[in-house]
Amino acid sequence: MKKALLAALPLSLALLSTAASPAAQAQQTGKLKACFIYVGPVGDIGWSYAHDEARKKTEKALPWLETKYVESVPEGQATPVIDRLVRDNCKVIFTTSFGFMDQTLDAAKKYPNVIFAHASGFKRAPNMATYMADFYQIYYLNGMMAAAVSKSDKLGYVAAFPVPELKRHISAFAMGARAVNPKATVSVKWINAWFDPNKAREAAEALISEGAGALAFTEDTATVVQTAAARKIPSFAHYSPMYKFAPDYVVSGQLVHWEKIYIDFLTKVRNGTYTAKNLQNVDYWNLLRGGSVELGAQDGMAINPKWVPALKAKTITVAGKKTTVYDRVMTLKADMEKGGKFDPFTGPLKDRNGILRVPAGKVASIADLNNMSWVAPGVTGQVADEPKK
Repeated sequence: MKKALLAALPLSLALLSTAASPAAQAQQTGKLKACFIYVGPVGDIGWSYAHDEARKKTEKALPWLETKYVESVPEGQATPVIDRLVRDNCKVIFTTSFGFMDQTLDAAKKYPNVIFAHASGFKRAPNMATYMADFYQIYYLNGMMAAAVSKSDKLGYVAAFPVPELKRHISAFAMGARAVNPKATVSVKWINAWFDPNKAREAAEALISEGAGALAFTEDTATVVQTAAARKIPSFAHYSPMYKFAPDYVVSGQLVHWEKIYIDFLTKVRNGTYTAKNLQNVDYWNLLRGGSVELGAQDGMAINPKWVPALKAKTITVAGKKTTVYDRVMTLKADMEKGGKFDPFTGPLKDRNGILRVPAGKVASIADLNNMSWVAPGVTGQVADEPKK
């Protein structure tokens, strides 16, 4: 009997460990285990790379933290990976792609004592939060600069999937461009992949051949900036510092600092502020204010110095006064960094079909932006699930 009890003891302890809260795990072991699921490889230079860089910075900043990651998990195939991480005693699991949303929600119901946080989505549960370091403000500024440096009225955008995140980013890019050049258009080519250098190259080359004078993109490599540079076309980096890949042609871009969110979230898990019972309304929606995102070709370089003269040479009229595109971009950047009044999605705003989407005097809410299906005037090309009324 004693041997049977002793044999059962490790299993009992393992079950207790699995049921323990994240905060309790940290108290018992001195470590909190957080695990990350990435849609792409960590060497992609884009989205997954940025998340993994933040994971490493977070682990370095929090000595009580232990982390693990799984890379290149296709959207729709997160469930077995989550199951494996739970068995591996991960108490906090970050799922870092929009397409993981429903499977993360299912897992949250299946594992009520595990804390989940899903990036870029909008579904939550008592043990599932959401978070996003969003770029739409920066895309507006990039759009202004793209219109100023382009030698044509046409701009191009290499896009992954027609999800709300991309629709708001492409729309903000087009609105920024039209603030400088009312004739500007943004042609979109969908590659239906987050990571596919070959498709990204083909799309970029096609856009340039069709007359695009500057390119932006959502694909997790530096392929677009390299392809554009080979054709002497300016471009805007995505997610990571890409200046080094085309120092003569990367004008600016969007940079992310996910560690700002990860450090705050995990610290609150460890101290018991966040539990598996109170995350229903926890949604990080970080913009320029707070430093989770940054305008830049690389860290600390908001605009490539080689392109500053061109931006200073282009003038626009704002509230009846002439100003340069460079000065306007820097003014809006400073305003949004301090949480000022300017927001690209301030009404009245109509979509490209002429339907009013944001009434006068209103600003699109986080829920509106997270569920955005329409696109702004100036965007050309087919967009899946675009509402007609």
